[in-house]
Amino acid sequence: MNKLLCIVLVGLALTGKGQSGDLCRGKYFTEAQGAAFLAEHVPTDLKAWTARAEKIRAQIKAGMELNQMPVRPQNKAVIHSKRVMDGYTVENVYFESLPGVYVTGNLYRPTSEEKSYAGILCPHGHDGKSEGRLREQTQVRCANLAKMGAVVFTWDMLGYGDSKQCSHDIKKALKLQTINSVRALDFLLEQKGVDRNRIGITGESGGGTQSFLLAALDPRIKVSIPCVMISAHFFGGCNCESGMPIHKKGDSYQTNNVEIAALTAPRPMLMISDGADWTSNTPLVEYPFMRKIYGLYGQSNQLEQVHLAKDVHDYGPNKRMALYPFVAKHLGMHISRIQDGQGNIQESKKVLSPQELSVYTQTYPRPKNALMGDEAVSAILD
Repeated sequence: MNKLLCIVLVGLALTGKGQSGDLCRGKYFTEAQGAAFLAEHVPTDLKAWTARAEKIRAQIKAGMELNQMPVRPQNKAVIHSKRVMDGYTVENVYFESLPGVYVTGNLYRPTSEEKSYAGILCPHGHDGKSEGRLREQTQVRCANLAKMGAVVFTWDMLGYGDSKQCSHDIKKALKLQTINSVRALDFLLEQKGVDRNRIGITGESGGGTQSFLLAALDPRIKVSIPCVMISAHFFGGCNCESGMPIHKKGDSYQTNNVEIAALTAPRPMLMISDGADWTSNTPLVEYPFMRKIYGLYGQSNQLEQVHLAKDVHDYGPNKRMALYPFVAKHLGMHISRIQDGQGNIQESKKVLSPQELSVYTQTYPRPKNALMGDEAVSAILD
């Protein structure tokens, strides 16, 4: 018996050890088990992968209780407090995703006049709840993408920023955040001049999970850049990532986040990883598997990876330097607008205060029909 097969068999035998039920939380696999799982699930051809992909997508929807999306509320989004910056503007936004449930965020637009604009969604990760979309790395990313010619929307995770209708840890956080992501995409596509054929999504950590999940479920996403999150062994440690049974169904079905991310193929994807978290094995484990999937479509050139072995778990400057040329290439954006005369990227780093970015103000208070508390929000999800 060869060494690889031994690793595969041992890994599969140990899969899920110490956990029960259909939830796969945190480091559900060991690193060896994660690698073994992928080795066992390399499809033989495109037909086999297409069948596997359909099964994975179906279980995601069933596990989230989203075989059918709820009806979208018809109230118009509220957009206010426009600030004109250097090459872009920032506005504060809220809109309903479900009756009485509001998405809160900021809209960044280019000041340049163009025939059409790319659209980019920027979900954020599990940073301090006082930061989230307000964090410097998020503001800098959104601002520079807007300068390059994209309309950009970033919004709060549950319990973060202005999204205080419920806590982040409600049982069905994954369901609600996915609904919010879909409605954020709806909102972005409605913005004047946005080209629906040039839509991207990028976020770090938990925002990376939102990025590859939305790309897996919604073909309107044309380019995906999940940052520091695609892992063969780590399934996400939060209810908003692994709190519902999207990875497993009894003893008959199991997947992981690499296979879910692979549902983006053959659309362009950039995998950004670092050496300090669960993406440290990406060059040797996750990326080779993804290349095989893209290769089935004859589209290996649509997949790229940047591994920053000395970096940490964030969306810091080195990761943004990888982001900008990739979206310029695949979304038809103008990287020259953030470059100096020698071609070096010079980011705009103006950071606005939480008060300036606050969605709810005296003039624009939280709507009266807003559901308040975990019980009330959970009830509408049920």
